[in-house]
Amino acid sequence: MDDLPVSVAFLSATELTDEQRAARNWCDGVADVADVSLAELADGTASLADYDVAWWHRDEPFVDDARADAAACADAVSAFLEDGNGLLLTLRALPAVVPFGVDEVAPDAVGVETPAESSGLVKKRVYDGHPLFEGFPLRELHTQPADATRPYARYEASLPQSGDVIASTIRGEAFHVAQKAAFAWRVGGGDAYGIGSEVAFLPASDFEAAEAQRRIVRNALALLGGDERRRPRFTDRPDDASGFAALRREIADDHRRPRYHLAAPGGWLNDPNGIVRYDGTYHVFYQYNPGGPFHGTIHWGHAASDDLVRWEDRPVALAPDPDGPDRDGVWSGCAVVDDGTPTLVYTGGRGRDQLPCLATTDDPSLDTWTKHGDNPVIVDPGEHVDLDLLETDDWRAEFRDHNVWREGETWYHLVGAGVADTGGAALLYRGETLREWEYVGPLLVGDWEGHGVVWECPELLDFGEKQVLHVSNYSHVEYFLGTADVDDPAFDVEHRERLDYGDYYAPQSTRADDGRVLTWGWAPEARDVEAQWHAGWSGLLTVPRELSVEDGELRQRPARELESLRGRDALAGDEAVSLAAGASRTLDLTGNAYELGFDARVADGATLELGLFESPAGNERTVVRYDGDAVTVDRTDSALDGVPDAEEQSMPIDGDSLSLRALVDGSVVELYANERRCLTSRVYPTRADAEGVSLRAVGGGVELASANAWELDATFPAGE
Repeated sequence: MDDLPVSVAFLSATELTDEQRAARNWCDGVADVADVSLAELADGTASLADYDVAWWHRDEPFVDDARADAAACADAVSAFLEDGNGLLLTLRALPAVVPFGVDEVAPDAVGVETPAESSGLVKKRVYDGHPLFEGFPLRELHTQPADATRPYARYEASLPQSGDVIASTIRGEAFHVAQKAAFAWRVGGGDAYGIGSEVAFLPASDFEAAEAQRRIVRNALALLGGDERRRPRFTDRPDDASGFAALRREIADDHRRPRYHLAAPGGWLNDPNGIVRYDGTYHVFYQYNPGGPFHGTIHWGHAASDDLVRWEDRPVALAPDPDGPDRDGVWSGCAVVDDGTPTLVYTGGRGRDQLPCLATTDDPSLDTWTKHGDNPVIVDPGEHVDLDLLETDDWRAEFRDHNVWREGETWYHLVGAGVADTGGAALLYRGETLREWEYVGPLLVGDWEGHGVVWECPELLDFGEKQVLHVSNYSHVEYFLGTADVDDPAFDVEHRERLDYGDYYAPQSTRADDGRVLTWGWAPEARDVEAQWHAGWSGLLTVPRELSVEDGELRQRPARELESLRGRDALAGDEAVSLAAGASRTLDLTGNAYELGFDARVADGATLELGLFESPAGNERTVVRYDGDAVTVDRTDSALDGVPDAEEQSMPIDGDSLSLRALVDGSVVELYANERRCLTSRVYPTRADAEGVSLRAVGGGVELASANAWELDATFPAGE
């Protein structure tokens, strides 16, 4: 390999170890390198001014002495970076990001490991083209041999506060995406890279792995020591409109990305949170991991809309505080307006505790929030609670997720929980303020078969004479229709059923100005971790649904605002379709972003088959069947590559006809049956041209009245 035209300051705090000497000797063969001690930098007897890049490679523990040495020369390193130069930190030098002033959060996982498999780095999709990985066409880079003992420093339960995660860890063929290993920071006019594992120079028994590792380090030195104008400026942790648009463009060519369902700009999304209509704008917050498309280090993402149709990315609203009760995650909660002040009530996670916390804002855009100084506002979940709250290996008490509302001068507060040896529970609190809570009792406890061990994300909705309580029980969302008593807490259940029969979880609601109840749910992925990592995104929210209670039944409809997205009707509007047994019809739709509406009747023994995501040769298709008794989604042939290998999903249908609305969007199908039941399904066509739609009658005749097939416009810059 050609020599690098850069000069390297090889940093050290003590006499070089064997590992450091091996790295130093390799560097001497590819660049102009000189030893520079941190002590010399601190006392001014050495300077970085004569070098292009500084490299600290450390295999020993980052003890207090090393931290002090780094802090003593922080000004010198900072000035070096401000001048446009570069800093590379590898292995256990990675924690120096804190004393050097590069980041405020240090890696939380530091130690020594001996993996049984060969290991290395797995690039994020959005960083495939990063020149750090120049010469590596595959996303997976094996850089270390099996059974080799080496040190590491990684972010696992935490994220750097400002740095980009550009690669995680691979062992054998398995992706360990939470073991985040490679990072990039923009510091002043300069840049810092960190590679906390998979770059140990001893042992070097595997030539191919050793060469891969050396190329990675060589690329890092070349970038950091070269012209700063040629270093990448893309970030997948943006905070402004142009940055969000750039991130969305990186993954917009994915034909499985939604066009009109709300998805994060990249990375991971789960529960909708803090949904509120404030000052004429709808705000949807959501559980978000900016570190990558996997669950971990949860923040609150934020999107806003004036009309429920066109959405705008907003900056991250809440992030974990390294010193706070939400250090390990800013988890699910809600939003209320307290005497004019928007307030978030959320679950803060730290260690084995998950406790309610508050944040407030005077920012009319709801972009910036201040956390309450006395968080958490309930310190001991078990205090005064007359139930044995479930304790697990992970949690001192299963106690999380918040639904808060006001009646008169009193605030009420539902918390999801589990009761040992019984089941899930929705616990009721009340208070005169949002900072002081009195336990009232359980509103409802699941003590029947199939109740679920823990109830998450409880929400009580008032429809006048009737109320609806829904809970998420790890498996699905259950709702209870009846009457609630919040004084002597109890819920009289008149009807119990699933809110959605498919891939749907953790819904949350708000009221429109006209009084309608609008709810969003999380449509989780039905594909594996590796597929989500390769996609660069995970999770989306359902379209807003209107919930109501009519004639003693819960009704669900897509929000009427979505009708404004309708474009061309492939069936020319309210066309009746009659299909004899064995007959079929193809619909003139393209792009997999459309809405179908049918009123269907099937003859005895007949089945209506709605074919979605059909490939040109028909090998790939998702089939929705209606046989008079149920609507079933058959995903057997949904993807030629077998993603996902998922079972059928089905919902019962009452009566002798079906009024069906189907919202199809990239990789999600939302089915609304008779404005009562819903089924949300995730499917992943392999081929980008798997966009055919067909109708077929099997075993008898099918009559479709008022059939429509509208193509729908995109609602987010994401979908363009």
